[in-house]
Amino acid sequence: MIRVWLTIAAAALVWAGGGGKPAAPLGDKVDVVVLISADAEWKPVRARLAALEFFPTPFGEAAAGEIKAGGRTHPVVYIRGGWGKISAAASTQYALDRWAPRLLINLGTCGGFEGAIRVGDLVLAAKTVVYDIVEMMGDPGEAIADYATAPDLSWLAKPYPESVVAATLVSADRDLNPADLPKLRAKYGAVAGDWETGAIAWTAARAKTPCLILRVVSDIVSPRGDETYGNLALFEDRTRTIMNRLLDALPAWVEAATLLFK
Repeated sequence: MIRVWLTIAAAALVWAGGGGKPAAPLGDKVDVVVLISADAEWKPVRARLAALEFFPTPFGEAAAGEIKAGGRTHPVVYIRGGWGKISAAASTQYALDRWAPRLLINLGTCGGFEGAIRVGDLVLAAKTVVYDIVEMMGDPGEAIADYATAPDLSWLAKPYPESVVAATLVSADRDLNPADLPKLRAKYGAVAGDWETGAIAWTAARAKTPCLILRVVSDIVSPRGDETYGNLALFEDRTRTIMNRLLDALPAWVEAATLLFK
């Protein structure tokens, strides 16, 4: 009997700040899918959700639970989507097809541009650009423009739950090269970069699914380099803090999306 009550108590403490229950049936539609990309980002999320029941997907682990926000209880699935544009696009489409969420949220980190943003700033993706397209037979700008996405955020209530920098994020299958920063700022108005958001936003837009991308600046790239380059331990340490911060604020962001759940 004691063991049973301990199990119940653990289930009651599930979640990352909103309470909830262990996994719902896997085929159920949910209100929210929370997509986490990189391994370093998923590890602290998994630790935070340890009381949930995890199950496999083609891209990584996932867990189902609930988020309490705005007086409502929202079914949610957390899924590790994988790093890079290929995994990001494929796992996004997989999640949309399997759970048909009303809202897709991507939480993670990004590298900031020196002089444009600071470590710890929260970036709300107002636009995403995939910049590592090389076209030798024509104008690469056309292809880059085709993949650029400006998510419709008209459903997101203001004032936002947190102070944000609403700006352009650039994506590529590579870390930021300091030599590229002046061009990326001048051409796209970007303030930070990552590996996945361009693919996630583009895929969600094609499926006409509202998409909220929130990325915290973990490091700053400058002409002198980046203190996390060659120092994975520093990046992972900062990422643990960032992901817990994002999970703490998640119920408030879901509440800000109340128009989607009416």
